[in-house]
Amino acid sequence: MSGTVAVEKPSYMVSAPVTMGLENLGRVEGGPFKRAFFTHFQPAFLIAVVAFYYYAPAAWIKPSVTLWIGLGVKFMMMGMEWISPRYKSWQHTWKELACDTFYVAMGMMVVRVVFGPINSEAIISWFQDTFDFGKIAWFMAMPLLLQAFLLSFVRDYFQYWMHRFMHNWYPLWVTHAPHHFITQLNVQKGSIGNPVEIFLIGLGVSGLFDFLPRAVLLAGAFGLAVGSYQHCNIRFNTPRWWFKIFNTTEHHSLHHAQDYESTRSNYSGTWIFIDRMHGTCRDGEAELLGQEGGRRMTIWETMHYTFTEPYKLLREKFARRRPMVAVPAE
Repeated sequence: MSGTVAVEKPSYMVSAPVTMGLENLGRVEGGPFKRAFFTHFQPAFLIAVVAFYYYAPAAWIKPSVTLWIGLGVKFMMMGMEWISPRYKSWQHTWKELACDTFYVAMGMMVVRVVFGPINSEAIISWFQDTFDFGKIAWFMAMPLLLQAFLLSFVRDYFQYWMHRFMHNWYPLWVTHAPHHFITQLNVQKGSIGNPVEIFLIGLGVSGLFDFLPRAVLLAGAFGLAVGSYQHCNIRFNTPRWWFKIFNTTEHHSLHHAQDYESTRSNYSGTWIFIDRMHGTCRDGEAELLGQEGGRRMTIWETMHYTFTEPYKLLREKFARRRPMVAVPAE
């Protein structure tokens, strides 16, 4: 008789259909112009954005201009989602649009006001006042594009580990879990999440170093021209070399898949080669997204989930520890 006992996997460790391998990805359908446009758009757009921040007059290189550019990019991508959708099941409805707009507004306004006093700038100022960073001032002598790349890479590397810990440590997972209850991707879905998670994702270590202001916004241009695609519903004929360097909407759909193993991959924000360095990269895509079989989470549940789920877990844990009281027979 075998002594092996079959252990049932936890309910969240489910398998679901995904498409694996770059050669199996869908392709853009339509005429030659449409196919060419959606083949070369991503590299061309990256070059255009980087060129703008590199050559634009100093009066244009400021956060307010970047904010308006970011909003313009969102509207542009919403139009592209209708022209070349990856999946019809992901297309916007008016209800989806209203819900997503709420999260975008929350991320841009409410969270900034609430967490303003304890944001990353305050933490960075404390570090700079406490420790001597003068010894690495030679960073300032580097070429502008190299400064921008290092700034982007350092931030993304920190975010990679923050994101990975969110999937491997329960106290962080409950802040991140609501974001994984989205059941479709579109350009606004990146804003969906609990305010605590938005704060944690916004933290960075790159500000500990002194970079030229233009380099800071130039580094942000990488995120604008690459990270904006992660949650979009756009079918591209993405070049193979792009998949080796940058995170893509295909990579990120695997990270949001209902398939548990796929969610434990593709943690980086911009530079997918960070995942390749650490063996967490998966090439492919998924249409079926979400948690608990694709259950949708309401806005109200998203707001309180981070706090109520640990409470439920602790309550159940202590309830099991209570000794059973014998009831005397009559």
